[in-house]
Amino acid sequence: MSAFLSYVFLGLSLAAPIGPINAAQLDKGIKSGFFYAWLVGVGAVVADAIYMFIVYLGVVRFINTPLVKTFLWLFGSFVLIYTGVESLLNAGNIVINNARSKESMLKSFVSGFFMSLLNPLSILFWLGIYGSVLAEAAAAYDERQLIVYSSAIFTGLLLWDVTMAAIASTFRRYLTARVLSVISLLSGLSLVVFGVYFGFQGIKTIFL
Repeated sequence: MSAFLSYVFLGLSLAAPIGPINAAQLDKGIKSGFFYAWLVGVGAVVADAIYMFIVYLGVVRFINTPLVKTFLWLFGSFVLIYTGVESLLNAGNIVINNARSKESMLKSFVSGFFMSLLNPLSILFWLGIYGSVLAEAAAAYDERQLIVYSSAIFTGLLLWDVTMAAIASTFRRYLTARVLSVISLLSGLSLVVFGVYFGFQGIKTIFL
């Protein structure tokens, strides 16, 4: 049981560092509420699960090819900048009420999914951290236990998703519209900064 909990904690640790997903969840929760922020995180977790499966199968060489890396950097840059600019443009339109958002919940899920799927830092993170964890666990446990402990990591990711969605929706409920607009602006700006960084890295891989 203690080993299972330690892998849950590992999942929480992987999701917790401030990055584009957390910024997007905060922004979405402020504007639209808990479920929209939660779906951004669910989309990201599904993308994480895909990479967990890829690492589990050992398909690492394909992702490490220069062409694929460049595509991930550049397309990831586009997704982040687009989402960030959209957030900046809509930051002044936040209205505090209990009415349902007109935005599609599917859009929240898709944005979280592609933001994580096309995030090279996330990919390197999974290849490095999960790859090493898997290698270490494989030496000590059988295949069934590997699946259980991988599920524990996945559980940690989902717990963080719920936590971020709850924090974001709580901010929306108790803060003034002006403060929420400022937070939304900062979230959008952080997404644009991450996007510019990704784009710079993608351009660098072309010329190096």
